[in-house]
Amino acid sequence: MHRKTLEDLAFYRIRDEIASKCVSAEGKGLIDRREPFTSARKDKLDGLKKLGMQWQRSLRSKSPAVLPGWGEIAPFMKMLKAEGSVLSLGQMRSLREFADAALHAYGSIKTASKEIAMKELSDMAEKLPYSELSATTAEISRIIDRDGNIKDLPSIREIRNKIASITAEIQSALKRYTSDPAMNTVLESNVPAFRADRQVLAVKSSQRLKVPGIVHEVSGSGQTMYIEPEEVVRKNNELMQEEFHLAEETRRILAELTATLRPHCEQLSWALKLLSEMDTAQAAAKWGAEHGCVFAQDVSEDEAAALVQARHPLLGEKAVPIDITFLKGKSVLIVTGPNTGGKTVTIKTFALLSMMNQSAFPVPAADGTRLPVFDSIFADIGDEQSIDESLSTFSAHMRNIAAAVKHADSRSLVLLDELGSGTDPQEGGAIAMATLDALIEKKSFVLVTTHHGILKNYGYTNESCVNASAEFDAGTLAPTYRLLMGVPGESHALDIARRSGLPADTVKKAKSYITNQQADVSTLIRGLTEKHAEAARIEKELRQAEKETRERIFRIEQKEISLRRHENEIRVRESRDESAFIRETRSRLENLVREIREGEITREKNLKVRAFIDELTEEIESGADEIEAESQRIDEAQAELDRRIEQEQRFDISENGFRIMKQAESKSQASKKTKKRTSNREALATARRTFTDEEAAALAPKKNAGKAEPPKTFEEGSEVLSRSSRMRGTLVRKEKPGVWLVQFGTLRMQAKEKELIPLGAPNITAKADFSVELAGESGENAIFVKEDNAPKFELRLLGMRAEDAIKALQRQLDLCTLKDFKNFSVIHGNGTGVLRQAVHDFLSHYPGVKSFSYAKAEDGGFGKTYVEMM
Repeated sequence: MHRKTLEDLAFYRIRDEIASKCVSAEGKGLIDRREPFTSARKDKLDGLKKLGMQWQRSLRSKSPAVLPGWGEIAPFMKMLKAEGSVLSLGQMRSLREFADAALHAYGSIKTASKEIAMKELSDMAEKLPYSELSATTAEISRIIDRDGNIKDLPSIREIRNKIASITAEIQSALKRYTSDPAMNTVLESNVPAFRADRQVLAVKSSQRLKVPGIVHEVSGSGQTMYIEPEEVVRKNNELMQEEFHLAEETRRILAELTATLRPHCEQLSWALKLLSEMDTAQAAAKWGAEHGCVFAQDVSEDEAAALVQARHPLLGEKAVPIDITFLKGKSVLIVTGPNTGGKTVTIKTFALLSMMNQSAFPVPAADGTRLPVFDSIFADIGDEQSIDESLSTFSAHMRNIAAAVKHADSRSLVLLDELGSGTDPQEGGAIAMATLDALIEKKSFVLVTTHHGILKNYGYTNESCVNASAEFDAGTLAPTYRLLMGVPGESHALDIARRSGLPADTVKKAKSYITNQQADVSTLIRGLTEKHAEAARIEKELRQAEKETRERIFRIEQKEISLRRHENEIRVRESRDESAFIRETRSRLENLVREIREGEITREKNLKVRAFIDELTEEIESGADEIEAESQRIDEAQAELDRRIEQEQRFDISENGFRIMKQAESKSQASKKTKKRTSNREALATARRTFTDEEAAALAPKKNAGKAEPPKTFEEGSEVLSRSSRMRGTLVRKEKPGVWLVQFGTLRMQAKEKELIPLGAPNITAKADFSVELAGESGENAIFVKEDNAPKFELRLLGMRAEDAIKALQRQLDLCTLKDFKNFSVIHGNGTGVLRQAVHDFLSHYPGVKSFSYAKAEDGGFGKTYVEMM
């Protein structure tokens, strides 16, 4: 790449801006030396772009990756490697700062990678020598405190104590002078001064004999002498000697520390290389975030080069976004239009953004921007703001064009500003077409600006070319700086001349010289321009309607996922409530055989009990897998929806109907792992399938062969066996003649005496979470479970605090969602209205509530609310 061309494109100015975002001198140096990569180094370019893209995504996440800054260490890394070398205290501080930055970056990247995909950045972090960095930080921190000073080690402490003692003696001696009233006329100041690192007194020259000692300095006026009193001289000498000892001891400690760190030198140098490259990626991402940039995609076999809502980075907010879209097989863009309409800025923007892309920098454009990789760039750009260019002659332009025609190839980008100008229009047009013929034959990528009408026709007749124009507002007689693809533009010289003050009669005379054919062409171009604008408007409306439809679909899908997630969470909470039942059932069955008071324990019975336990365990684990699978499906659905929403929110509709990227971010909902819920009904059904009638009979009391045993009777606390359910339980109380309330593990149920077999003496019972009744249905026993967790038709919250009432309401809503319970009412009363308002606020935010309203006047009015579930 020619440096002069890159300077003309302002590439180095942009590079300097990005380099200023680095947090280290090493990272800044890498960017300062970076030139656009060519196709030969495409792999390196792709790697750097991936790092930058991943860091850019990280900046938009909840936990962005952060690389802290550090002091420059590259200059003394070679010294660390050399035997016998000693790093200074400041260098040690910088080295620790670097190691801390590396460790922080490692942790920060690993945390961010849990939220977003950033494989290359994570892989680079994994390559950091974590153990060596940690050891470096630990070793330096063992010697140097957080302020960067040597810690108060025993050898250092002894010297520091001596220095403090001598300093106190010196200050005491000097104070005897400064506090003596008789010395007021002798001293210029009562505050001791320092000269040559020794404490002295400022003495009036006329009184110097009253302070015997060594004169270190005389003021410029000669009125003051700085004298070190005789009694302080010795102490100052001792002080200097101890300070020398302190410096020597400090050097010895730093030498030992340097030797300790020397084995880590290679790994630290490797870490510096990695971190410096991370610094460049972070700097590019930061600069890109500030300027609304994206990383350009590569040009594929199916998609040609395109700029979407591109802006020249140096124009700031004044920049008007431009869209340039090449069709496959088109390699020459011919831009026509009025002077000062932005033609030159357009081709310079394309070239600058191409060079930025090839430097692994983000470009100020919207998503969908695609750029090729060029190996060389040639430019002949006339910049009226450049004195050198304003003095260029036609010959100078021809030398630039000749160089492009001679050296350009299929991987070259050629910029030709005002091609064919500066000479006879007919000959200039001929040279321009011949130049384009040569460059098309070489398959170069060419951007041309011109006023030659013949080139507009050339753009239509040559299949490698595409016309474009800088838009001109006929109403204001001013350029809009927008680019219209596929439509040639007029120069609007007469309109601009009239706007610039040329007399009307002169403009009218000029129009008379324009041939009818030229006028017809101008009319045709204006018609094409108007149709282009109308088509763009219609396309924008269609894209906007499509965008709104997608957003509605997203909202519906999000609500469905939220309901699925909420139902799954309810099932998890239910499973927690019932986990005690599962555990107790397992324990009771494991001990069942040992608790049998009569009868013989056989291997067959043991195996059957164990089979039940295994079956129950398998059911629990199978159920857990089912809920886990549902949670995974919910998470996957949420992730896919978030991805689509994020992609959609990054786009908006441009003035030209393009979908353009905007700065927006979809915040993914955090999903939680859930566990399987196993219902009490399932566990009860499993228990009923376990024992056969024969085994139940075997568990019944047996007669003693030698001595008759009195018959067992029903009484509170007695153990019984249910004939129908094959479960062992304890009598709680007699409900009515012939009917008992029986405790089976955590279950309580009513059972008739004829369905129970008495087993033994009273036992202690436990309180159940819910009860079960046995009632006759068509001659058979049916089980009715009275669950405390069944939803209520009418939820009464009267007299409850708002906090407790909301908890009760949430449980009711959860149960309604789980049981598919559609309608119920809430009695909250009128009172002060606080409870009613709390209930309505909670209902309005609960995802499963379809609607709610006050009850009819005869059914409670404002003191009661009807709720309808989805």
